[in-house]
Amino acid sequence: MAQQSTAHQAALTRGGFDAGTANGTPGTDPRGLYLKLFSGEMFKGFQNNTIARDMVMKRTLRNGKSLQFIFTGRTSAEYHTPGNSILGNSDGAPPVAEKTITCDDLLISSAFVYELDETLAHYELRGEISKKIGYALAEKYDRLIFRAVTRGARKAGVVTKTNFKEPGGTQIKVGAAGSNAAQAYDSTALINSFYDAAAALDEKGVSTDGRVGVLNPRQYYELIQAVGSNGLVNRDVQGSALQSGNGIIEIAGIKIYKSMNIPFFGNYGTIYGTAGATNPGVTDPGNTGDFVGVANEDARNSVTGINNEYGQLSNFVNSCGLIFQKEAAGVVEAIGPQVQVTSGDVSVIYQGDVILGRLAMGADYVNPAAAVELYAGTNTAPAAY
Repeated sequence: MAQQSTAHQAALTRGGFDAGTANGTPGTDPRGLYLKLFSGEMFKGFQNNTIARDMVMKRTLRNGKSLQFIFTGRTSAEYHTPGNSILGNSDGAPPVAEKTITCDDLLISSAFVYELDETLAHYELRGEISKKIGYALAEKYDRLIFRAVTRGARKAGVVTKTNFKEPGGTQIKVGAAGSNAAQAYDSTALINSFYDAAAALDEKGVSTDGRVGVLNPRQYYELIQAVGSNGLVNRDVQGSALQSGNGIIEIAGIKIYKSMNIPFFGNYGTIYGTAGATNPGVTDPGNTGDFVGVANEDARNSVTGINNEYGQLSNFVNSCGLIFQKEAAGVVEAIGPQVQVTSGDVSVIYQGDVILGRLAMGADYVNPAAAVELYAGTNTAPAAY
């Protein structure tokens, strides 16, 4: 039997009264403090595990269910003839396209914590649970955004006005022709793909500001090993910072990140097994548990709760990396990451609390020209969806 102590009795008293007072003077309800602690831990877990949130255009949804992102095409310049009125371009340039992104249903992650005295006193447990809730929300957040960027890389330009048609997305095969998915891990082939992507983005008039690349961790570490022998990979620091995968190294001005949340041969972040057209052939290190190499779930807009199109597993069986600029996709947030905790009668009845993390967001591509998808294991680029 665990040793009991009266040291935390005041903090554990329900009803908002301090223990030991004869007249029941109102005390401090500990749940207010706990809510702040849980919120901090959850938000820390969310912030430390989402990278996509700051890589795309983000707007807050105040009223309604959707927001419009405006994309303006190009216009032309001409010499002015003295005496002529200036009334704007007669061809109607610049053309404007509107992209509507709808908020998906409320995304939640929750846990019930039994209210034993020692559990409430040692709030570190609840803090850890709150942090894991933040992880879960961040994981889903990044996965949806990366799938939206992938979708954009396969789309035509959003401006189709005659003589002002804008370019669409780019898809680049990693490595030589053939059906060898293992080329996705070839550092030389990856470096060449980054330079091809940079050239494509330049040619399509995409800003150099905010260009990023997101790879599977093993791809990233292959590049790290190539840093010393390949002068084409730029880096500002060495040592532990170089291993972080947080945009320290660059190729052609593209900051490179690693993530377990990009679509990678139909899985998230990694896939093990025998090499083939849809498997790069990495040996399973063993004891990987249930959360490594998770298959891409069905996230089409026909699925309950989803109001945007994020595709399904079959759409990603040859996808192996993303390179994009901030305008590639947009995300709307109706509710940012928040924590809610039960209290009062509910806690008394169930002798415990539910810790709930929630957010409401939606994502989709905006400017396809700013998105590049890397693929391997096939000579045919993955189809649009």
